[in-house]
Amino acid sequence: MTKNLDLNGLQSIADNYDLFYIDLWGVIHNGIKLNEKAIIVLKELLKRDKAFVLLTNAPRPNKTVRNFLQKMGMEQELRDHVFTSGEAALNYLKKNFLSQKFYHIGPPRDFDLFNLFENNKCEDIKESEYLLCTGLFDDYDEDLIYYKNLFENHINKKMICTNPDLIVDRGNKRELCAGSVAIVFEKMGGEVVYFGKPHPEVYNQSIDNNNKKILSIGDNLNTDIKGANLLNYDSLLISNGIHKNEIQNNGIEIVSKQYESIVNYMQSDLKW
Repeated sequence: MTKNLDLNGLQSIADNYDLFYIDLWGVIHNGIKLNEKAIIVLKELLKRDKAFVLLTNAPRPNKTVRNFLQKMGMEQELRDHVFTSGEAALNYLKKNFLSQKFYHIGPPRDFDLFNLFENNKCEDIKESEYLLCTGLFDDYDEDLIYYKNLFENHINKKMICTNPDLIVDRGNKRELCAGSVAIVFEKMGGEVVYFGKPHPEVYNQSIDNNNKKILSIGDNLNTDIKGANLLNYDSLLISNGIHKNEIQNNGIEIVSKQYESIVNYMQSDLKW
């Protein structure tokens, strides 16, 4: 049974946990502006010396996302807690694929992910040794059939996906993410290595989480909540995020069953 914290706030359970994994997009900001009530939560956690990671499925290095948050007005003492799926993927690529040629699927804003090895980027997919998927091309950001055709003769290559999210809401606009492209590739028989929630690597790279009582907070049942379930963390779902309409129409108990996830707590928006 999911407990609603709208009345008593996160403060009513915060002392039960040593570490908080908190999603960025859909919780701390909506892609355009910060959620001030959520910022208060982060400051209260700091006051109480509670460890937290702003864990995000952003296909870019930590530094890039921290700069983005600075422009939004987030203070450095909070930005320093950011860890991205892009950073986790970058660490893996540096160890395993540093000299191999790749074909990048995603928009130009993600180019800084591979600054270290940009000379290995191929303009023609035929010349590549692996595929690096950070999102969708700007010209084909709604057309998944395009990617099916693109991959037709390259299913034998490994794909590295730096954002398992299927969709994201930028303000009031819903957009496809890299995970949607990766699923096309998988359904065609291709192998995908994922970095980001719900996969354990990104949690384990971000902070020492051994022997900690952990709460994972996010708005996505497929990533934030499923990741918590896989790693045996407690979970708090922000219901005004990705699943807002589903929850309003059917209720959290039905929706969480549909996604095969366990939701311990729920809040409309993150607040102390």
